Amino acid sequence: MITLNTWTNWNPDQYGLYKNERLRPGIDLFEQITIESPKTIYDLGCGTGTLTNLLHNKWPGASVIGVDSSETMLGKANEAYPDIIWENSQLQNWKPNVNPDIIYTNAALHWIDNHSEIIPGWIKSLNPNGIFAMQVPNNWREPSHSNLAKVVRSGDWNNKLLPKLRELPILSIEEYYDLLNPITSHINIWETTYIQILEGVNPVLEWLKGTLIPPLLDLLDKKEQLLFIDQYAQLVSRDYPIRKDGKTIFPFKRLFIVATK
Repeated sequence: MITLNTWTNWNPDQYGLYKNERLRPGIDLFEQITIESPKTIYDLGCGTGTLTNLLHNKWPGASVIGVDSSETMLGKANEAYPDIIWENSQLQNWKPNVNPDIIYTNAALHWIDNHSEIIPGWIKSLNPNGIFAMQVPNNWREPSHSNLAKVVRSGDWNNKLLPKLRELPILSIEEYYDLLNPITSHINIWETTYIQILEGVNPVLEWLKGTLIPPLLDLLDKKEQLLFIDQYAQLVSRDYPIRKDGKTIFPFKRLFIVATK
């Protein structure tokens, strides 16, 4: 279970603590896009725009539009890359203004529901031979995420937090294949487990403080926030211990799809 998709109060600095590790899957994703001369590219859930800019650099002749629901993230993006078009929109309701050649989305679709309805609509909007490329975290059964659910359920705050949670919207590999096969000419699906070597006192805690933890803390008072963080920190420091060299091994699984219309 993860938080609802209405939270937009992202902290770009916290999210960027492990910037290189977060960027690597996005780079691996767009390196599998083989289209040569796209005219229009959308980056859905673009955040601060780093990957959007890489898309722009790879295809400088294309119109590249970054889409995100966070004004803070888009502000950072526009400040860093003023030549790119930035669009504030909830992905749940987003539709392209023009038919794109590439719809690219990295680490964003786990925040929205109804993949079986939304993704086919996006693919149908693509130009002929257009490409839909997505990457989503798939680490939900690992201690980093299962411990978060455990803390949510175990504290006195569960009456505040549980009503705000929803079932994980990510489909299985087989479900994505069956969904996309009738409307695409080629599908490339794979999973990668990134063995991330992180620095810091409790880097797994800091990683989740950049993504899933803040929406939960927003629902708690100050005392509850401190207790929540303390309980989660104890669990993940046990399951992801610091090695002798002071670093922590944090395996992280991700699911990739590149589909050609």
